[in-house]
Amino acid sequence: MTETELQQQRTQIWRIDGNPMRTQEDARRFLEDVGFCLVFPERSQPLVATWMGAYAGSPDRLPDQKHAFADPRAREAIDLLMRLVRERSAYQVSISGGSHLIVAAALIPFVYALLGDRNPKAPPRSGTQGSAISPLATNVFDAVQKHGPLTKGRLRDLISGGASDAGLDRALNELWSILKITMVDQHEGEDVVWDVLYRWAPEAVKEGLNISAPEAVSALLGKYLEAVIAATQQEIEDFFSRLTSRSKVRDAVHALLAARELNLLPIGAKTMIRLTPVVDMQARRNQHG
Repeated sequence: MTETELQQQRTQIWRIDGNPMRTQEDARRFLEDVGFCLVFPERSQPLVATWMGAYAGSPDRLPDQKHAFADPRAREAIDLLMRLVRERSAYQVSISGGSHLIVAAALIPFVYALLGDRNPKAPPRSGTQGSAISPLATNVFDAVQKHGPLTKGRLRDLISGGASDAGLDRALNELWSILKITMVDQHEGEDVVWDVLYRWAPEAVKEGLNISAPEAVSALLGKYLEAVIAATQQEIEDFFSRLTSRSKVRDAVHALLAARELNLLPIGAKTMIRLTPVVDMQARRNQHG
């Protein structure tokens, strides 16, 4: 495989080849194909598809998260995304670096296994990587759990002490980043509606609680390589470091290489990692059968 062939395959899967997704069915199929994607491209973008790129059908002149408000395409793309969120085909997840990841329903248990609280109904004890949870975040969780689904405006009414918009935003993000809560609705010009994840997606949370971190990383890594075709070790670590430690990612890659579920692929001057082709895996099974 050449670098050009690799890029051509990615552009087709990521829907940036002039074939934009515009219908709900189209969007659902795109997300099932890639598994997960960023909402908007980033300046220091990891190797991953974007929702905005798939909606535009091109990688050119895409708004980033900061400037999306000025681009009418972004409003249309978010409206399409929220249709999938309402039907529980898609979930948005806040990950490190301030990014928002869209995850297909089939993969949310694996993401929960990495980010989620092991006691979903209990008040949050710690945030991502053991960071402290603010008292306001604890109060927000309590309010959403008792009265949700809720908008930020309604939360402000329920929480005493006159929390500021910025304070509520930080508290909501603390809870969102460990999947105590999730975005369940939003209409243009209106506040996001939040609910506790265990109530919105009980089966996904239950399944995620029974998945180990190595199993979760391996499953997500496999889907990632389906969508990018092949990636360097550095590219893999750069993306997954938003979800877990680099050491866990390296361990998963080494284990899958040892099991020959992944193999190395030279492309130009790079050594890349890809899923072992099905024909090779079948041949190996027949050899040992």
